[in-house]
Amino acid sequence: MSMKHRPFVSRRGAAAAPAKRLPQGGRPVKRLSLLLALLLVALSLAACHGSQGRAGFEVPAEFDASRSYEITFWAKNDTNRTQTEIYKKAIADFEALYPNITVSMKLYTDYGRIYNDVITNISTNTTPNVCITYPDHIATYLTGDNVVVPLDALFDDPRYGLGGSEVRFDGPTRDELIPQFLAECAFSGATYAVPYMRSTEAMYVNRTYVEALGYELPDVVTWDFVWEVAEAATKKDANGVFEVNGQKVMIPFIYKSTDNMMIQMLRQLDAPYSTEAGEILILNDTTKALLEQIAQHAATGAFSTFKISSYPANFLNAGQCIFAVDSTAGATWMGSEAPLVDISPENIVQFETAVRMVPQFDPEHPQMISQGPSVCVFNKADPQEVLASWLFTQYLLTNDVQIAYAETEGYVPVTAKAQNDADYQAYLNSDAGDALHYPVKLQAAKLLLDNTENTFTTPVFNGSASLRDAAGALIESVTKSVRRKQTVDDAYIAKLYDDTASLYRLNQSSGRSGMTSGGDLGPLPAGSKALLITLVCVWVLLGAFAIAGKVKKK
Repeated sequence: MSMKHRPFVSRRGAAAAPAKRLPQGGRPVKRLSLLLALLLVALSLAACHGSQGRAGFEVPAEFDASRSYEITFWAKNDTNRTQTEIYKKAIADFEALYPNITVSMKLYTDYGRIYNDVITNISTNTTPNVCITYPDHIATYLTGDNVVVPLDALFDDPRYGLGGSEVRFDGPTRDELIPQFLAECAFSGATYAVPYMRSTEAMYVNRTYVEALGYELPDVVTWDFVWEVAEAATKKDANGVFEVNGQKVMIPFIYKSTDNMMIQMLRQLDAPYSTEAGEILILNDTTKALLEQIAQHAATGAFSTFKISSYPANFLNAGQCIFAVDSTAGATWMGSEAPLVDISPENIVQFETAVRMVPQFDPEHPQMISQGPSVCVFNKADPQEVLASWLFTQYLLTNDVQIAYAETEGYVPVTAKAQNDADYQAYLNSDAGDALHYPVKLQAAKLLLDNTENTFTTPVFNGSASLRDAAGALIESVTKSVRRKQTVDDAYIAKLYDDTASLYRLNQSSGRSGMTSGGDLGPLPAGSKALLITLVCVWVLLGAFAIAGKVKKK
């Protein structure tokens, strides 16, 4: 097509009259004024985009009890009706103390779904008021401005803080929160949650089979001991039946959460995992050596994982596993007399169940992970609504709620006030032997209570949840590979590291994956990003306008 200028031809076929030169102050000036006006609007929208209209929260001087508030509470529940009733009772008791506050609860089956829904609702400014979640998830919520309320000022407020003079219930003071549990909720320069329940991992052991193999179970089990016994348990007779249990199925060692397995092994060896600043260090030589060891025992059938085989409790209770590692919160599923089981009664094998901490490299200096849900409060435009949410959050720390919930599983309360309560101590030391006082569950709770100072948590940053997933994926990958007769050698590990770094974005900046470099100051705030993008767009429009003007003059 010719690039020569052609006069406009109307639909009727007549050439249009030449355009008249506009006087100064005509359309180009009006268009420029319009662009400038659009620039101002865009800048104002960009400023609002980052914070989504939310200012930083400040504690009101007075709680306005003359108003009514409706707050939403998102919680996790594994179809455990007892836990659901505890939530409902807590809400009813709280509403009786604060008749002007209504709490609406939404239950989820897992924390991942809570996380996904919160992320979705941040963009529409429709987050819940109070949410049970994990610090790794909160670190991602913080990528939006003023989304989660920092709680330090609320903790210390003399009227409405922990143990405050105007609080209408007997809650704990800040000093009564277990320091190791509270420390997990502090990151990015503030405390963004309160611990709700805490657990750790335990090793549930078929002591009967250990002794049948000629071993004595130590008080602190080492990795060497576990691997040796597990290999001994793989021995079969001429008919392919395992000698230790007389069955054709035996997986001596099954680990539920392989992310915790790798994290604890590295911690026990004082090996790199990540830094507090978010620098990712897991793909190192110590990790390589651990993966090679795990692959060796997976190849013989001595080791497997939950994702590959199934729940450790099912194999343990059927006499098809000797060492089953799972959360202390899952203790009610472990053992011949477990109150909760997923297998048929005729498949349960009688044996003596022992509870031990997870295997250790150095029994004199044990290291075990601290885990469990925490509670955060989301910021809202109305500070009074946030204060009402905080009051309900505090109520979840009262003895009535803490003790009742801890008794449902192998959790422990997060306050010294509840742990030292006479009712809780009576529960721990009961020998009733019923479902509520199931001995294995009580042993699991005591394991954490006796070793709180030996627990640790991993650094929390935007991307720490992805790093945790990657840690478990490394073990899952080598275990699957050797089952498929693949060789785990240097070349395999090198490729595994590359694939893992790519899949879990471990080689990107802290704004996306949690990694940092020496001069990285972290991700720009959302408002700054929007402002920069808006400025670029406006300059492009102005440039296009200028070019169009020159073309028209020609």
